[in-house]
Amino acid sequence: MKRAYVFPGQGSQFPGMGKDLYESSERARELMERANEILGFRLTDIMFEGTDEDLRATKVTQPAIFLHSVVKALCAEELPAPDMVGGHSLGEFSALVAAGAVDFEDALRLVSVRATEMQKCCEKVPGGMAAVIALPDEKVEEVCAGVEGLVIPANYNCDGQVVISGEKEAIERACAALKEAGAKRTLPLSVGGAFHSPLMEPARVELAKAIERTEVRTPRCPIYQNVTALPETDPQRIKDNLLQQLTSPVRWTQSVKNMLADGATEFREIGPGTVLQGLVKRISGAAGVEVTIL
Repeated sequence: MKRAYVFPGQGSQFPGMGKDLYESSERARELMERANEILGFRLTDIMFEGTDEDLRATKVTQPAIFLHSVVKALCAEELPAPDMVGGHSLGEFSALVAAGAVDFEDALRLVSVRATEMQKCCEKVPGGMAAVIALPDEKVEEVCAGVEGLVIPANYNCDGQVVISGEKEAIERACAALKEAGAKRTLPLSVGGAFHSPLMEPARVELAKAIERTEVRTPRCPIYQNVTALPETDPQRIKDNLLQQLTSPVRWTQSVKNMLADGATEFREIGPGTVLQGLVKRISGAAGVEVTIL
């Protein structure tokens, strides 16, 4: 049996997230209070008492999901060591902590810089994202390439589900064209901006600086990174991929398929929500693969 631990990204947040952990574990309280100190504001208050709208701000969402996921991973009793890890977008940072490649505090600082700079991009150039259902990846790529304006496939979530990202008007044009091309449905997403697209390019400068000053060690197990969908253990390649991820697609479908090809028989989702549980089940579609949540 090979275990794969996977960590969710933006969109898995919900009001009240993490409150049960805070109230039930002294170690969790220590980590969460330390996070408040590092960030310079009480993130936990927003997590526990904030509204959907409060949690949707990128500079809040990313640290909140990261904190929830990592606290779960670090505070779980008798959690077996994984044979491989992966994370969807932001979840990649949680996965690095779980694999021992980056310390909790360093990763939180890195996530904070990423979130802050991405928030600036969202405010500077309005953008959006939309889910495309029941159309082959290649067809989504073809249609986006032929649409006026900036729009690209951003998340390959599972076979038949791709999220596109870009300028709002280009997203609208692409959705119409994708429906004409046979998509069963296109669904605009309630997100802060055009993540994993060139519209995030201005965030690269500060994020590059933050990644460069962050110590990344050889992980205890391979991490399947979004940019390549391949297992990585080299610290410098991990750093390079973290930066490239900012404007590159999340190749989640390909990552999970590669984990399966490398022998993964048990997937455990660690963090808020159950989104990845559903995606992994759809991607694997195979008897003998166990998918659970923590």
